[in-house]
Amino acid sequence: MTTDAMIQIRNVTKAYERGRQKVAVLHEPGLTLDVPRGDFVALMGPSGSGKTTLLNLIGGLDSPTSGEVSVGGQRIDRMSGGALAKWRSQNVGFVFQFYNLMPVLSAERNVELPLLLTNLSSAERKKRVAIALEVVGLADRARHKPGELSGGQQQRVAIARAIVSDPSLLVCDEPTGDLDRHTADEILGLLQTLNRDHGKTIVMVTHDQLAANYARHTLHLDKGELAEQPVAA
Repeated sequence: MTTDAMIQIRNVTKAYERGRQKVAVLHEPGLTLDVPRGDFVALMGPSGSGKTTLLNLIGGLDSPTSGEVSVGGQRIDRMSGGALAKWRSQNVGFVFQFYNLMPVLSAERNVELPLLLTNLSSAERKKRVAIALEVVGLADRARHKPGELSGGQQQRVAIARAIVSDPSLLVCDEPTGDLDRHTADEILGLLQTLNRDHGKTIVMVTHDQLAANYARHTLHLDKGELAEQPVAA
């Protein structure tokens, strides 16, 4: 395994059971992949190709049927449910197509939510929230509720929530799928900044080639198999 890899996947398969039927998503002999620390990778492929399944395995939201998944040098496929939840809260930020914000909470309170699971003081939480909102350009919208924000601003709040605990890895599932082109480009530019200037490793699922162009590398999945490996910049 390469020592500078943030993500190391070895011979990973994934199958789901639907009644008596077993549905393979990532097929034998298994998927093997390294993502270098500090990379920005776009995962592309047709619907049903296994993109979101792979993203969920990388983010610790799911476990492989077989094979090894290491992130930041830790074998997350071996972790118990409780240990995995703690690991996710400390190491991974999640950004989804739909922003999943609490409508009754202000932007700053939405961003603070992941920190409520930590031992940080109220003052330290407030400081981190302010920094995260500043990074995404929404310091002046801290007290606005989601209904008072545009779609692009809501996604910025979601990104601030994802980075507020300073994770080393961001996993993004169609983060611009619900946005117009101009707003999507703004969000993708923000992700580029988080990658380039803040050192975040980013793995992003997208159907949009224009979105993928913002990444450093593009990987293609087809029928659960990797069609292209990332090439060093």
